[in-house]
Amino acid sequence: MLKFIFIAILGSWASASENWPDYRGPSADGHSDAKGLPETWSENKNVKWKTAIHGRGWSSPVIWGKQVWLTTATPDGKELSVLCVDRDNGKILLDKKLFDVAEPQFAHSTNSYASPSPVIAEGRVYVSFGSPGNACLDAKTFEVIWERSDLECNHFRGAGSSPVLFGDLLILTMDGSDRQYLVALDKKTGKTVWRRDRSTDFGDLQNGKPMRDGDFRKCYATPIFIEVNGKTQMISPGAKAVWAYDPLTGDEKWQVRYGNHSSASRTLYGHGLLFVNTGYSSAELLAIKPDGTGDVTRTHVAWKLIKGVSNKPSPVLVGDHLYMITDNGGILSCVEAISGNVVWQERIGGAQSASLIYADGRIYTFGEDGRTVAVRPGTSFTKIGESRLEGGFMSSPAAAGSSFYLRTKTHLYRLDQE
Repeated sequence: MLKFIFIAILGSWASASENWPDYRGPSADGHSDAKGLPETWSENKNVKWKTAIHGRGWSSPVIWGKQVWLTTATPDGKELSVLCVDRDNGKILLDKKLFDVAEPQFAHSTNSYASPSPVIAEGRVYVSFGSPGNACLDAKTFEVIWERSDLECNHFRGAGSSPVLFGDLLILTMDGSDRQYLVALDKKTGKTVWRRDRSTDFGDLQNGKPMRDGDFRKCYATPIFIEVNGKTQMISPGAKAVWAYDPLTGDEKWQVRYGNHSSASRTLYGHGLLFVNTGYSSAELLAIKPDGTGDVTRTHVAWKLIKGVSNKPSPVLVGDHLYMITDNGGILSCVEAISGNVVWQERIGGAQSASLIYADGRIYTFGEDGRTVAVRPGTSFTKIGESRLEGGFMSSPAAAGSSFYLRTKTHLYRLDQE
């Protein structure tokens, strides 16, 4: 049954190249089978349309059919909204305020109150703002089907983890300073199906109370699903450890412990290995064999890498090589996936928050200054082109059909090869 659900999810997404249902694409790994994409662009080149997006939000666009969905918020976090944009002409079809928040939690200046990205399936859109509010909308009528604003979590510096779908479940990640848990909701009703607290040993309790909180307990990562020996695992990094869970029940399968926190980079899976970013405080990239049980920290880590590891941007795996870019300085690395050996490193430059994408035979980077660099994957660094848009990128890109859909700090763009 698990195998059937897993294959059905991937099949419905991967067969629809016109859709981009998750902020990392149909297979949640930054790969797109889009063809005919532009190599370069500017404000006056290859822009089919450009639509201003009000407020402040770093959520990435998701696409289904003729619709592009994203969220935004007022800068003070008191109003949380969802938008639907016409894919063909960029016209805003829906601009709906979902939640009023009388006393918003603090959000760091590098974050926003609308950073978690929506996830979409045919006929339904699921949006999350973390603890302040979660909702399901009908993609045709734009009616709200259900809402939840009772999931407690102090996000401390703002929410970041995006919702994921598995079968009939919508799974949310709540890694805050006060509590750390995952919760699965019935995607049709919004009712809780299961909840699982993290089994984290922070090692800092005194008289039953934590000596430290805040960043050391946080994480911004979003889970992925993999199949191992015929069974589905949900891989979910948190502060101090990464876990594998049964997505139908929330039961913990295994864990690998580490000393870091606050990672936002999304895990990849390939060549029988998971590639997990451990987060801040000397971030590491761990290659983990996912076939263990219990605490497998000492037995299932195939290799570790410290040099050139990102915190926020998610990497891409192309063939036998892993590509990643650092948040500061924009150092792009090519790493052998099986061994962890660094093949090459090149300074792209600039601050980086958006995830890498692999599409049409190219890897693209998207900098906070609005600069995009396209490179050819391979064992030597080959730069194809460089582009720039106003506003700068905090959100990750989407690619579907023959178009890019890029959200800057101020606008949503559709880019086509002219």
